[in-house]
Order: sequence, then C-alpha cells, then structure tokens
Amino acid sequence: GFLRVSNRKIVGKIDEDGDGFVTVEELKAWIKFAQKRWIYEDVERQWKGHDLNEDGLVSWEEYKNATYGYILDDPDPDDGFNYKQMMVRDERRFKMADKDGDLAATKEEFTAFLHPEEYDYMKDIVVQETMEDIDKNGDGFIDLEEYIGDMYSQDGDADEPEWVKTEREQFVEFRDKNRDGKMDKEETKDWILPSDYDHAEAEARHLVYESDQDKDGKLTREEIVDKSDLFVGSQATDFGEALVRHDEF
Repeated sequence: GFLRVSNRKIVGKIDEDGDGFVTVEELKAWIKFAQKRWIYEDVERQWKGHDLNEDGLVSWEEYKNATYGYILDDPDPDDGFNYKQMMVRDERRFKMADKDGDLAATKEEFTAFLHPEEYDYMKDIVVQETMEDIDKNGDGFIDLEEYIGDMYSQDGDADEPEWVKTEREQFVEFRDKNRDGKMDKEETKDWILPSDYDHAEAEARHLVYESDQDKDGKLTREEIVDKSDLFVGSQATDFGEALVRHDEF
C-alpha cells in the first residue's frame, strides 16, 4: 500500500550512504534536518502574517498589532488572561532577538524571536521566562515545591506517584548543585538547556534501541516498517509529516 511505498522512500532518504541500513548517526542527521525544516516552515508561515508592508522586516509595531491589536483596541478586563503581561514579555524577547536594536526584525532575528532555544544569544531569555513561569512566590528562585508543582498538581492525592518521588530526588541530587534548597539562574539553565545533551542524538538512540530487533546496532527497512508507529509518533523525525506530504519523497 501507499504507506509501505512511502516508508521505503523515506528510509532511502535517511539511509544516506545507501547501504540498506539506518544508523544512529544517519537518524540523528535526519532528525536535525527535519527539525530545521520545521522551524523554517513555521517562520515562513508567520512571516507572511506579520510583514504587512512587505519591506522584508517585521517591526515590533507590526508584530504587536497583528498579535495583540484587537485586544489593545478593546481590552476586556474579564478576559481572565493577562494579555498585557504576555505583550510585555514578547516585547522583551523581541528586543533581545533584535540584535541591531532598530526595533525591526530581519528574518534571522524573527527566527530567534520565535525559536529562541535555537540561538546562543537567546539562552538567557529562555531561562528567564522559564523561571518566571515556575517561580510562583516571585523570589527569583525555583524551590523544590515549585519545581514539582510545574510537573504535577497534587489535587488532594495523599500518595504521590513514583515518578514524582524520583523527580524530588533529582532536584536534591542533581538540579540544586550548591544544595541551598533552590535553583538559581545557572542551575535552571543546566536543567532546561544542558550543554552536553544532544536532543537529536538521544531521540535517534531511543528509536534505534526500540526498533533494532536483531540488536546489530542499526536498522533495516523491515525493522523500521515494523515499528513505523513509533517513528510516526516521534515528533523529531517528521515521519508522519513525510508520509502525508509524499510528493517530497
């Protein structure tokens, strides 16, 4: 059927040296490619909706009006959600992404604004925004309860699930490096943007480990087709997307 044919083609794409096997390295390269393409397409789509005067720049004004215009015209205090706060945060991030400070983003700067985790010079703002989200008491740190509260809401459960206990241990053992009971900026950065962690590599290793039936460390087409639901479900590989847009493969 169609799915099988597409799988065959996409496996051919991932198997760069054409030896009939997909290795961790090849899968990692494909995941990085798929991720880049996804970001590129996301930026292209948003660019069209925001560069209204088509001068090749998206100014803060253009972005603000496109995103918040209707709210600014008619602020509804019962909205429950604080758009003002979101706008302030967006503006701060926009100004950080806008390297030359002219309040207008080139496509590259706009990409840094929309996908800050991809850019070194945006890392601090990613950490800052994360801390603001999780730090409920506003003391500028993330304590153990805030850290757990971000992943798990108790809802009157007396017994915590096992994974929550594990996270508590993680916090004490690994997250809170200086053992002062809370995470500061540096510790938070190590948690959400660890320098030694390669997302694509981790995902590639996981997919190979799960699918490699004969345990030779690489995948055949058959092994991938047998586990195609795993690949389609992986956000990283873009597999599902590729099957739908079969014209490309």
